[in-house]
Amino acid sequence: MKRTLPLTLALLMAIAVLAVVNLLIGSVRIPATDVVAILAHAAMGQAPQADGEIWYNIVVNSRLPQMLTAVVAGAGLAVSGLQMQTVFRNPLAGPSVLGISNGSALGVAFVVLLSGRLGGVALSRLGYLGDAAISLAAIVGALAVMLLIVWVAQKVSGNVTLLIIGVMIGYLANAIIGVLKFLSPEEDVKAFVVWGLGSFSRVSGDEMLLFVAMMCVLLPLSCLLVKAMNLLLLGDRYAANLGLDVRRSRMLVILSSGVLVAIVTAYCGPIMFIGLAVPHLARALFRTSDHRVLMPATMLCGAALALVCSLIARMPGFEGALPVNSVTALVGAPVIAAVIFRRRRDEAGV
Repeated sequence: MKRTLPLTLALLMAIAVLAVVNLLIGSVRIPATDVVAILAHAAMGQAPQADGEIWYNIVVNSRLPQMLTAVVAGAGLAVSGLQMQTVFRNPLAGPSVLGISNGSALGVAFVVLLSGRLGGVALSRLGYLGDAAISLAAIVGALAVMLLIVWVAQKVSGNVTLLIIGVMIGYLANAIIGVLKFLSPEEDVKAFVVWGLGSFSRVSGDEMLLFVAMMCVLLPLSCLLVKAMNLLLLGDRYAANLGLDVRRSRMLVILSSGVLVAIVTAYCGPIMFIGLAVPHLARALFRTSDHRVLMPATMLCGAALALVCSLIARMPGFEGALPVNSVTALVGAPVIAAVIFRRRRDEAGV
């Protein structure tokens, strides 16, 4: 426990530094003094000067929303992964293990791929209305799968059975998406593939404020399940002997994880790897299985890793922004591999 406070402070400092760097660095070079002045003007509600309107739009309408989106999305996915790994006591479990991300993708596929064939014009091409339709479809698809999983969780008692059913739901959703791709024009298929690559840059304006507000409510609520998650680690029988309603607690944890994944996927697309890898990184850094420590640690690690990926995706030399999923594995995989090898070496006493 002596490590907890210094590591927490270090992570908070790292997040603050990365957030500032995300505002300063991008494909367009803007001096730091101008970035500070732009943020000060925006905080006071002042309109940008005519000669600095382009830089103002880049900082306030692009980099700032992308930075805030990365922080809350990274934290949400990391917590969701921790919850899934705890419920199933499986280190390979992640936010997409129950097919919830596939449900989001299926909802978006109906909007992007099917609406064009039925109505003549794909909803995804209707600007702001299309973006709203995609977000709503992603949420509806994810929640539909999540409710199905919750219903199944009430009917079955074994985690393995529930896991298998979730995987099968994911395969079924992918099969339907494959059929829709085959029947859709090339332009719509490309739009769907681009959405599936994930991005922190899609959220701006009022959408960003709503997204951040929802995550700021959901993340603290997920911390209320810490005690139940600690007991679930002990095994179902032991937890039941200690007075825990195992089935109800498992359902609540799955519901919490599913809602987090649904909201993040709706606004950012399916972001891979963060939910799977970050809980392992937090356990290795803090060397504990106590969720009272792991939950906030996982949030901080997820936010920091997402900021690193967002920064790399917008590094100078890239036109626009790279897909986040093209960066997350490249950044996270070596880090996790190094953590695992170091832990093995420490356990071996080498």
